Amino acid sequence: MMNTRRILFGVFVAVIAAASGVAANHWLNGRHHEGDGVSDVAQTAQPASKESAVAQFWAMPVKTADGKPESLTALKGRPIVVNFWASWCGPCVEEMPALSQLQRDYAGKGIQFVGLGVDSEKNVQTFLQKVQVAYPVYVTGFGGADLARAFGNTAGGLPFTVVIDANGNIRATKLGQIDPKALKQTLDSL
Repeated sequence: MMNTRRILFGVFVAVIAAASGVAANHWLNGRHHEGDGVSDVAQTAQPASKESAVAQFWAMPVKTADGKPESLTALKGRPIVVNFWASWCGPCVEEMPALSQLQRDYAGKGIQFVGLGVDSEKNVQTFLQKVQVAYPVYVTGFGGADLARAFGNTAGGLPFTVVIDANGNIRATKLGQIDPKALKQTLDSL
């Protein structure tokens, strides 16, 4: 009985330590900026290794919500806002109306928003039947999480947004819900 309690206590401590590590990583990756005057969108200087993430993005196999294979290469040469999301992610769903409005506001300026569902085809299809989104949404499955990590999302959290300029340079990243004002500033600078 005593050994069982010790084992359970050890498991409890390990879970708490892991959760603390995830929280610290989340804090270090951008959530601590709230209210300190630093842009919520993210830093504009990106390491050179991010170039390979953009190449992975163009090569990423995606499908439409109804299962048809699609290529993202048609979007090359224009500014793009990539939003990684999932139907089960509350903050992802909460920010979609703002992203849709921004897509409508910036479509005339040649900026294209794209949703990459880190989710199943069925979940994305069901979600899109209930919620109207003003930009194309593709299904990446859990391979989208690997791509998000390549863009710098080391915490693996959602939503995660990346702004890529017309030359294929990463201009900003944001873990967590977007701040529409900060995102507009980034888009206006493109």
